[in-house]
Amino acid sequence: MFLDKFKLDGKIAHITGGAKGIGLSIAHALGEAGAKLVLIDREDKNGGIEELKKSNYDVSFYEGDLLNRSVPKKTIDFTLERHGRVDILVNNAGVAQHGDTDEFNDEMLDKIMDINLDVVFRMCRSAISPMKKQGEGVILNIGSMSGLVSNIPQPQVAYNASKAAVHMMTKSLASDYANQNIRVNAIAPGYVKTDITNLPKKYEHWYSTWDKQTPMQRMAEPHEIASAALFLCSPASSYVTGEVLVIDGGYTTR
Repeated sequence: MFLDKFKLDGKIAHITGGAKGIGLSIAHALGEAGAKLVLIDREDKNGGIEELKKSNYDVSFYEGDLLNRSVPKKTIDFTLERHGRVDILVNNAGVAQHGDTDEFNDEMLDKIMDINLDVVFRMCRSAISPMKKQGEGVILNIGSMSGLVSNIPQPQVAYNASKAAVHMMTKSLASDYANQNIRVNAIAPGYVKTDITNLPKKYEHWYSTWDKQTPMQRMAEPHEIASAALFLCSPASSYVTGEVLVIDGGYTTR
């Protein structure tokens, strides 16, 4: 009975930033649970799509830049044309940028806010209409523990602010659409082994601080985030909405 609640047979999952890292791992988790996958990314230079196909998942790929304001809706239209519905939207695409605030120029600020916040809003806006027509839907936003605490030693005010905004967007959407059977939740990961945390040599000394600040004294693997994503995207979490699930090895307990 309980294992069946994690099944996603026949569900359509639309995942941004799905060709690598956390997004790719989430795609594997949802695909293994039976979902048909539509992945959105600027490119697939690491072969993530082929990797999913080798696992015999039903996979479609939309190559596009979500910073183009028309693209978020185009990706949803792409999924509707292929499958007729959008059951699950995972907003995973994002960027990280550190820098002292007094030297953080407008171009850097715009980049952070555009992809981490504005794109998430546009994706949600585009998916909600078909979800309302279906009478159900699930949205999962990838926030960050940085939206809850000011993690050190890297200075990243803009990034922290963008992720805090994603958390509040999640709660607001959950409140607005719960009565239409649309659930909206977020995951707030700590440090995860992805390209974003693959630091240049001059910043490698940060790793020791990250480990010391994390009670489990290590970074997460992407699959450890994907397991939680499966829970929040599946019927197993049918009474969960408006939540920000922190997965940080205990970082925010200190």
